[in-house]
Amino acid sequence: MVDFQSRDTDRASDAIGEGDAESGSDDEREGHAHGEHDHGGESHDHDDEHDHHARDVESVAFGVVTVSSSRSADDDPSGDAIARLVAEAGHDVTVRDLVGDDFDDVQGTVDRLVRRDDVEAVVTTGGTGVTPDDVTVEAVEPLWDKRLPGFGELFRRLSADEIATRAIATRATAGVASGVPVFCLPGSESAVRLGVDEVILPEIGHLVGLARRPAEGNEAADGTDDAGDGDGEAGDGGTSGPATDGSD
Repeated sequence: MVDFQSRDTDRASDAIGEGDAESGSDDEREGHAHGEHDHGGESHDHDDEHDHHARDVESVAFGVVTVSSSRSADDDPSGDAIARLVAEAGHDVTVRDLVGDDFDDVQGTVDRLVRRDDVEAVVTTGGTGVTPDDVTVEAVEPLWDKRLPGFGELFRRLSADEIATRAIATRATAGVASGVPVFCLPGSESAVRLGVDEVILPEIGHLVGLARRPAEGNEAADGTDDAGDGDGEAGDGGTSGPATDGSD
């Protein structure tokens, strides 16, 4: 014997279930139409990406420091390479310095640059190897308010593609001092080209914008978010490759 009441009840339940499914599909489509996605109960608006880059800087003023006891202003291929790459990317080099492999000179020079109004980022080249007179990292790191470990990690990974395991000898690193990103690269020209062209320049406008952003308590309303950080080198040792750091 067929229980028609039970059958009709089942049909009604199926109809409600289908209606809910269609309603959910419509809601989902509406959410996509508004550029929103639900990730674990949180809504992500595509406008967030725009807000995140709202403070990006189009043109950055660089300070360049060559650390070497054997180079001169007329013989500075790595410093020249940095200046050329920065200019080609539409940025400016407002100051260049050349100092010897001396802890106090290196620290004092970088500290002075990050306090200048016309310097928004600093790149050093040289003194990042493992010889006793390689003191750039030791001199600059105490100035940092924040470290950017991702820079060194990425730089060494890219260097390994060219120089394999020799990349472990590089101590290229980066951080933020007085609101200014500072990048310490090896002394070889090939290492400078790799670090500046493939790592620093693609992100410098964003990093400068984030580093200069006021703390939340000092700003009425700011919808931007913080991004990742970084650090790296390939070794200074002349012209053999980006990870050689022996000449610094």
